[in-house]
Amino acid sequence: MSEEAKKPGQSVGVAMMLGSGLSTQVGASLGAMAFPVIGPVGVVAVRQWVAGVVLLAVGRPRLRSFTRQQWLPVLALAAVFATMNLSLYTAIDRIGLGLAVTLEFLGPLAVALAGSRRKVDVICALAAGPAVVVLTRPQASTDYLGVGLALLAAACWACYILLNRTVGSRIPGAQGTAAAAAVSGLAYVPVGVFVLWHHPPTVAAIWYALAAGVLSSAVPFLVDLLALRKVPARFFGIFMSVNPVLAALVGLVVLDQRLDRPAWFAITVIVAANAVTAAAAGRRGRSQRGSSRPVGASSRRAMAVVDPTVRQGCGDGEGRPSREQQIGLECASLRPSRR
Repeated sequence: MSEEAKKPGQSVGVAMMLGSGLSTQVGASLGAMAFPVIGPVGVVAVRQWVAGVVLLAVGRPRLRSFTRQQWLPVLALAAVFATMNLSLYTAIDRIGLGLAVTLEFLGPLAVALAGSRRKVDVICALAAGPAVVVLTRPQASTDYLGVGLALLAAACWACYILLNRTVGSRIPGAQGTAAAAAVSGLAYVPVGVFVLWHHPPTVAAIWYALAAGVLSSAVPFLVDLLALRKVPARFFGIFMSVNPVLAALVGLVVLDQRLDRPAWFAITVIVAANAVTAAAAGRRGRSQRGSSRPVGASSRRAMAVVDPTVRQGCGDGEGRPSREQQIGLECASLRPSRR
């Protein structure tokens, strides 16, 4: 472990990140328990409403001051939010939590690999490809629609990374992200009302959906902001890679979704590929911030996946985002996310 990782408060930061990841996956699993009553669309609608309210309170966007050039990427990001969460939750309903989240993580991995020419990243790509084949193992009983929806969520996450950089460069702080979450939440109002009207929810289903919104949106967003004050940004990015494992474990414990040994092996390979790529991008970010040479576009693309200081500014000079940049960071709450 590096000296940076041994600073006081590091263990607290790690505990926060672990709690954030567990919160995200437990929230998704609770949301899945409402699927039989209101379906993935109903759960996603409630989650989008919760995310919109939380991010509006945190980001406090000045919507009336937005220009056309600012609204365009915000609206695109709102569309990505809406599509990403719906495709992911529908995939969870069809193929299970662990498999869906693992496939979704191919999105940031693809962005990182696309912006790199390092041999280690090529090796990671070559390892991840067969792992995906093992994980999905095409056969007569394979739910190809579920796999496709999970890959659509991965593509949305990749688009989120690229769009968030544009939004962050045009709108200060978290105003752009908050505005996008609000627009996405508003778009789901008629959808959610229609679904809930035709599929009257039980009290339990409403609580499960609200829990999904709080645990997968509000809690991770706020906890991740606190964690980033205690751990380096690149360490945060590397630690994110454990989410597929957490998803598989939560799916097993909460939903009794069992995976065989080849699937666990494939998840391990994909997690390792994400972690190695994130670590390499973080090292490039440190060396380039300490160098007088300009940073190439391809390197910036790779760094942006794991280092929020690249997207939001130059940080506090120690590899961490400043307070304003921390607020501007889109964390686990909207991942896949955070997505």
